[in-house]
Amino acid sequence: MGILREVRDSLPDASSVRELLGLTQYRLGNYRAAAKELEAFVELTGSVEQYPVLMDCYRAQHRWTRVDQLWREVAETSPSAALVTEGRIVAAGALADQGRLPEAIELLARKASAVKRPREHHLRLWYALADLEERAGDHSRARSLFARISGHDADFADVPARRANLR
Repeated sequence: MGILREVRDSLPDASSVRELLGLTQYRLGNYRAAAKELEAFVELTGSVEQYPVLMDCYRAQHRWTRVDQLWREVAETSPSAALVTEGRIVAAGALADQGRLPEAIELLARKASAVKRPREHHLRLWYALADLEERAGDHSRARSLFARISGHDADFADVPARRANLR
């Protein structure tokens, strides 16, 4: 970490250094420091590619307004389905963290339709929705979503265990 900080201090306008340092801080759970570096990355590049991670940093700090602002920006720019889905998952998690479970479920359910050839981001969305449905007490819906995931990737995350616990 010290080497990255030294490089950042020597090259403060190097966006890739700011991004790497921000992601490293995020992985270490240093959310305030991660947000600072990722905000610098965004300022230098104008990119929204790290918005979901940045949103999660603010979510960890309970900075709900900032999470919502970033979610609106990424949803409006729609850079890619995968990136928007990650932002949607973080935004829904923030709502759930605030005790707004029905709103969180609705945010994910809007885009949770079944697809023939799901990609990783579809599976992640279904998983997040299944988790919220389980937390809300709708075990039938959670089971159905976990089964859908298993139909495409039997070993996705901890889906086999989650399904077994819902029987």
